[in-house]
Amino acid sequence: MRVTRRTAFGLGAGTLLLPLIPAGASAQTEFDTLRARAAALITGGAFDAADPAFAAPLARLGQSAAGLRRTLVTAANRTHLWPDLPLTGVSGDIASSYTRLRTLAAAWATPGTTQYGDAGLAGLVLDGLDFLYGHAYNESKRELGNWWHWEIGAPKALMDTCVLLHDLITPEQRAAWIRAVDRFCPDADRRTNLNDFAETGANRADKALIVALRGIVGRSPDRLALARDGLSSLRDGGKHSLFGYVTRGDGYYEDGSFVQHDDIAYTGSYGVVLLGSVSTILALLAGSSWAVTDPKVNVVLDSIERTYAPWIHDGLMMDSVRGRGVSRQFGRDQHVGADTIGSVLLLADGAPEPYATRFRELCAGWIERGSFLEHAGVAATARAAALTARPAPRPVTHRVFADMDRVVHRRAGWSAALSLSSRRIAGYECGNGENYRGWYQGDGVLYLYLDQDHYTRDYWPTVDSYRLPGTTVDTRPRTPAVSSGGTGTFGPGNAWAGGVVLDDHGLAGLDLMAMGCTLRARKSWFFLDDAIVCLGAGITSTDGRTIETVVENRGTSGTLVLEEGWAHLEGVGGYAFLDREPVRSLRESRTDHWRAIDDGVSTGGTTDPVTREYVTLWYDHGVSPAGASYAYAVLPGATPHGTRRWRGAQVLANTAQAQAVRAGGLVGANFWSPGTAGGVTADAPCAVLVSREGEHVRVAVSDPGRTVATVTITLDHPALGLVSADDTVTVRTGRRPAITVDLAGSRGHTHTAHLTVPPHL
Repeated sequence: MRVTRRTAFGLGAGTLLLPLIPAGASAQTEFDTLRARAAALITGGAFDAADPAFAAPLARLGQSAAGLRRTLVTAANRTHLWPDLPLTGVSGDIASSYTRLRTLAAAWATPGTTQYGDAGLAGLVLDGLDFLYGHAYNESKRELGNWWHWEIGAPKALMDTCVLLHDLITPEQRAAWIRAVDRFCPDADRRTNLNDFAETGANRADKALIVALRGIVGRSPDRLALARDGLSSLRDGGKHSLFGYVTRGDGYYEDGSFVQHDDIAYTGSYGVVLLGSVSTILALLAGSSWAVTDPKVNVVLDSIERTYAPWIHDGLMMDSVRGRGVSRQFGRDQHVGADTIGSVLLLADGAPEPYATRFRELCAGWIERGSFLEHAGVAATARAAALTARPAPRPVTHRVFADMDRVVHRRAGWSAALSLSSRRIAGYECGNGENYRGWYQGDGVLYLYLDQDHYTRDYWPTVDSYRLPGTTVDTRPRTPAVSSGGTGTFGPGNAWAGGVVLDDHGLAGLDLMAMGCTLRARKSWFFLDDAIVCLGAGITSTDGRTIETVVENRGTSGTLVLEEGWAHLEGVGGYAFLDREPVRSLRESRTDHWRAIDDGVSTGGTTDPVTREYVTLWYDHGVSPAGASYAYAVLPGATPHGTRRWRGAQVLANTAQAQAVRAGGLVGANFWSPGTAGGVTADAPCAVLVSREGEHVRVAVSDPGRTVATVTITLDHPALGLVSADDTVTVRTGRRPAITVDLAGSRGHTHTAHLTVPPHL
């Protein structure tokens, strides 16, 4: 639907926790209401603190504040606020100090905590803000270390704290702290020390929110207008607007992809940050003189189902789209999922219909099936407590996110995600002390979601990072992944990465060109109702090392049954080895700690040891293989008996030229070069799915490599009628129908045609 300027965003009937601006309000009243609204967005507003639903989040907030107060340094000659944040030149110490003061202020301002209204605590926070201004963060300082801490982390926490303690702050304090914010985050458009560097995506959204809060704290109409306009990038004519689609670089794509840092699939990290800041600004300014009226705000509203929902499995944000964030002990899939749900609930309060109802139904389903209430803060819990919507069920769908080399397959009982990479989308990102073992995260990792626990429970520090499921790897030793400065991305040189979708089934492929070695392989995945068929061919290496393909690497104590041709893992499902090649197995207990993969200043984990038991299944292709292959099927939830008897798919081809599978009336083929497989002929490289049901034949075609202008697909059976076809598709019916597809400029997306066949064939 199209959202008009008049209905772009407002405060709906569901927004009972946020103060409303009276009609005809004076400027003073409007600012007072906005400040109260900003505080309510942090504390939860007018909720019933005696309601048992709030017991856990209030306890978590109170306990955190109590611990911070105990360790706060208050001596007159102090040089820091907390001993572990010494303020000796590390920018993260400054931002983290402000963040901790915000936690103390939030506990003071939130009814139901043991710190609520504690005048002594408020005084300590104000003294802490004065100390940081005098010693670490003021308008005379220059940025050292990570720019983000100076321009986003510190000013956001500072402005939040000023909102919460507003009535206790002197005019002199307020003016001083605002000068510091104006120095490091004057607007949303530019990086402070790089005025020709335009902010994009999550960073732009964060800065817009900071400027909005600064406008409220300082009662500045100009700053509020600057914040609003920054969302739409008015300074640059909308070039970096958050309410538009991009075709390259950072931002939302029309196919649902979200990219940040130029080439990282980041829906579940920076995308969630963007959503949080934008939803907060929309709610904060709704109904005010500075309300967001950009008619393209529906890009964000549409993103909930287009961009975010496909990656949320029962409240968990899938790790396939979390980038280097997977290494954060205190930002796991369940935490990011809870943040996303909280933002969607906030968005629902001001969104027009049918968005609002649909958002609430999605959230109700995620909350009902997941662990949201175990991780949500007070404000998000308050929004969830008001839900009366019918929970949306798990989706049954298949999505190819061609613009970020990701695939997701959803079924009622399980979900799967596939991480690919190419010369367009990097294999992994590391840096700032994060993601030291990310080497193979974009090399065809196949994630399988069956429960709430698997990736949440200490997976990344304990899993064998050389053996991620779905990958084909050189067994060479690796050193920790680091970037020479800030964060860095590492990508391969292959063009082909992506897939094609038809009727909620899919086919994906990766022309693996492993980074740093000579390993090459052609890899395909066929996504069916009850299985994922995985093929590999042309596996070649000349480096004198063993090459492996990892079937599974699962954190489980479940019983493994491994027989010739199949295996079954208790609590997970089955594995059918379609090539009858030997598969090796290992059960091991693995112990490590989170700090081994993330020792970042503000993200680092602890050194507390964590242990999990793992079962690993893999093909050993030997040393320097030449043209090795594999073929297996993953059967989520299958029983041993069902695994042993599974015949749900037939491998039609598995070579470096073509990989094809037949499953019932569905044929899928990755043609790496022109050829024929399964009754389908392609005159150029492409991915093809052909589904025949009764008298109907549906054909889907894509060019995952983005190297082909036109391809013609020829079928080996008659098709005499054409029901429909995309504008890019031309069909010649007859005894050997030909479907010609204009692929130029389609960026790997799917093209379809619907034909009919004679009833007797």
